[in-house]
Amino acid sequence: MLELRNVWKSYHTRSGTKQVLQDVNLLVQRGDSVGILGRNGSGKSTLLKILGGVEAPTQGSFRKTMTVSWPLAQGIGVQASLTGADNSRFIARIYGIDVKQVLDFVQDFAELGPYFDEPVRTYSAGMMSRLLLGISFAVDFDCYLIDEAVGAGDARFVDRTQQALEERLSRSSLLMVSHNTEQVRMFCRTAAILRQGRLEIYEDVDEAIATYQSL
Repeated sequence: MLELRNVWKSYHTRSGTKQVLQDVNLLVQRGDSVGILGRNGSGKSTLLKILGGVEAPTQGSFRKTMTVSWPLAQGIGVQASLTGADNSRFIARIYGIDVKQVLDFVQDFAELGPYFDEPVRTYSAGMMSRLLLGISFAVDFDCYLIDEAVGAGDARFVDRTQQALEERLSRSSLLMVSHNTEQVRMFCRTAAILRQGRLEIYEDVDEAIATYQSL
């Protein structure tokens, strides 16, 4: 279970306090697949960082009883000065997984070729997303947090990613942030809209998408 209760998040800037999230409540249980739709700057990435344990709420509480992936496609979870292979080794050791098994999986999945042995700081945004997806899919999390990562790469890689995600959804939860309404419709059973820092939850995905598209 992941639970946000009356969560607020603000940042101090030179022009004053910026309120990003306002009184957000969310419950994600085992087996749930939730899509979050929102315009740029609506607070989606901040919300995922809180759910991933990267940042703490300014007010309110966050409770979890599931293992959770880091927010994919944000560059979180890797060290830029290390190679893709070294980052994979590091994650394998943290989670107590066979190192060779993780290396083989990530190298095959991410298709980085010789760049797998180059520092991550040399990667393009697409290569970074593929590495993060590969490393995350090498670990069996109870819940996957995905931020616009499914569309990384060419059509063949996108198809492979979707197949891997569908396989994991048979045993894991999902919280997906995406501008792509078709991806939300494909993978999510419920959806929410984040606007002006507030989260509106819809049991019907089609209703959420229609409301989002009308904004």
